[in-house]
Amino acid sequence: MGQHHGEEINMYQFFVDDCQIGKEYVTITGSDVNHIKNVLRMRPGEKIRVSSSSRDMFCEIAELTDDFVQADILDEEAPDTELPSRIYLFQGLPKGDRMEYIIQKSVELGVYEIIPVAMKYCVVKLDAKKAGNKVKRWQAISESAAKQSKRSRIPEVHAVMNFKDAVEYAKLQDMILVPYENERGMEATREALKKVKPGQSISVFIGPEGGFSEEEIDALRQDAEVLSLGKRILRTDTAAICAMSMLMLELEEKTEGEC
Repeated sequence: MGQHHGEEINMYQFFVDDCQIGKEYVTITGSDVNHIKNVLRMRPGEKIRVSSSSRDMFCEIAELTDDFVQADILDEEAPDTELPSRIYLFQGLPKGDRMEYIIQKSVELGVYEIIPVAMKYCVVKLDAKKAGNKVKRWQAISESAAKQSKRSRIPEVHAVMNFKDAVEYAKLQDMILVPYENERGMEATREALKKVKPGQSISVFIGPEGGFSEEEIDALRQDAEVLSLGKRILRTDTAAICAMSMLMLELEEKTEGEC
């Protein structure tokens, strides 16, 4: 990261597609242009951090117009803010604004993708229009949290899935973990986490306020590691953050010092 190390914490961060990156400069378009010019009131010469799905750069604003901001690339580093595994969080739809909290905190903890799931005991029932609007709002929260926590990518918030489709999607990953309140103790949890390896893709299923139905947990048991999050009954949002925290610790501990 070189000379910019001391400035990184205070830099504003913006996300672009790889096609917006040239050999010597980056072109920022869309809503970020207004944000840079009129909200942040940035000027040529100010430094920013720019990330794409594959690159992480330190840049200096060179030109501002109504349609784009051009920034010269000063330095580049390999993205190192991502977890060494892709974690897919399958979250049973919670009530109120708990989903917003879950998205914000799980993005901070390194989640790769969030899949809202309509389960049997979900209190919230969303029709297609409401679900679409919710997902747009949730995606904006994911982007904001990614910027705040200096992520190198913005985790996608998937369209709401029914339980059957969610299970099939989860099976595409290397491992499925299911925290379940009726499961045996923490020794089993430690054993399950020991099986997690950096580089794997991991699906994590979290039940809604009403919990999993017997049919749902039976369907998951066939392919999943079912584990405990402790002796207390956790709210759905607490369970999601607890599971993400455990995985973050396990994965980052295993990869510390490898570089």
